[in-house]
Amino acid sequence: MEHYLAFDLGAESGRAILGTISEGRLTLEELHRFPNVPVRVVTGLYWDTFQLFREILQGLSIAGRERKLKLNGVGVDTWGVDFALLDHDGELLVSPRHYRDVRNEGMPEKIFQVVPREKIFAKTGIQFMQFNTLCQLYAMKLAGSKALEAASSLLFMPDLFNYWLTHRRCSEVTIASTSQFYNPVDKRWATELLDKLGLPAAMLAEIVPPGTQLGELLPYVCNAVRLNAPVYATASHDTASAVAAVPASGDGWCYISSGTWSLMGVELDKPLINEQSLALNFTNEIGLGKKVRFLKNISGLWLLQECRRAWAEEGHNYSYEELTQLAESARPFVAVIDPDAFLLQGQMPTRITAYCRASEQTVPENPGEICRVIMESLALRYRQVLESIEALLGRKLGVIHIVGGGSRNKLLNRFVAQATKRPVVVGPAEATAAGNILGQMIGAGSLKGLEEARSLIRQSFKLEIEDPKADPAWDNAYERFCTLQENH
Repeated sequence: MEHYLAFDLGAESGRAILGTISEGRLTLEELHRFPNVPVRVVTGLYWDTFQLFREILQGLSIAGRERKLKLNGVGVDTWGVDFALLDHDGELLVSPRHYRDVRNEGMPEKIFQVVPREKIFAKTGIQFMQFNTLCQLYAMKLAGSKALEAASSLLFMPDLFNYWLTHRRCSEVTIASTSQFYNPVDKRWATELLDKLGLPAAMLAEIVPPGTQLGELLPYVCNAVRLNAPVYATASHDTASAVAAVPASGDGWCYISSGTWSLMGVELDKPLINEQSLALNFTNEIGLGKKVRFLKNISGLWLLQECRRAWAEEGHNYSYEELTQLAESARPFVAVIDPDAFLLQGQMPTRITAYCRASEQTVPENPGEICRVIMESLALRYRQVLESIEALLGRKLGVIHIVGGGSRNKLLNRFVAQATKRPVVVGPAEATAAGNILGQMIGAGSLKGLEEARSLIRQSFKLEIEDPKADPAWDNAYERFCTLQENH
């Protein structure tokens, strides 16, 4: 029997998940769950980084002090793009900013004035979004950041936590590839891009593959939590871990990692960087087993999360299950929205209704209708992205795998099957934690590679299939959705 501890930190919450391998099956148990609440102060929006590390120590303490477990490995995964800057002595120079901070607005256009869009994509193959690490660093440069000038090391969020656990400074490749200054063809930092933008490349750390053993827990950690264990740089970008746990075999499939963000794409053996993928704004990130995650970032259940938060502030504390029930009973196809038009925090229900009014559509009248508009529009966006992927690959994809916490939303799963006219395989919901553990197991030598890892997932989790049902209303809604995007 083997035990691995996965720390999975998402944009809304984090978990410590214990993975146990017994009789050829992986079982997962949540040891600790905690909120991940950003902090807004006068200078901007920040992650509560020290609190997050305190929660990691608490998860380790539950495994060590309370459960007295012997762990075969520990691994951390987080959301992408965000980072910490450290000085020569390893001191944190400034609290890490949240990727939704307003300082990033307009940064891509300012960068294009120095380096053309086409040249950046040719070197990095990354989708242009204003919160990419490249944009965040350029925003710091334009603001005259003293922290940027003093930085000895740049560590992405999982790399920072790994450093605090082991004292090793390095960048795991799946998280590094989200930065927009990693070259997936040459498999190195795109330092010439940073040079052109006047950004310091010397602060970039050694790149290591997933499965790298970084060392043992430091003595101060061991004393606090009453255990010792090896720490692995797993597939530390949460999407990379989630995709590793997609229970697929062969080809002809695509995935949606469904959560705060929806990451929709396919797995390739090499990057797909050309005029068409640039025009469609796709991204080439690195995955487990040296695969390329060719995907599109879509603003996913973030819209629902923000609506729920806004209604709670008004005194209406809906659960996600209640909102889904309200959506199921609401009027269908009241309006359509572009989910990617809603990236910033605040007043989400008001902004959605204003969007519908400005686009001369019927305005949703209540929470149920707003939630249904969100979920229908997400399903339509998935269809649009699916068609783009098929056009780029020159072949049809027959099955969609939905993994991650958002896969628990059965109504959205049904909408996806109907909108795309594809069967949808659902699960596992804890794909990110499972993939985190798979990465550790490969590093420990308990699994030989990605194919064997996915076989373990298929043996370990019950999957559901949502078959499409013909409904012409979805085709009509899709025409409205595409027309709306063309006009905006």
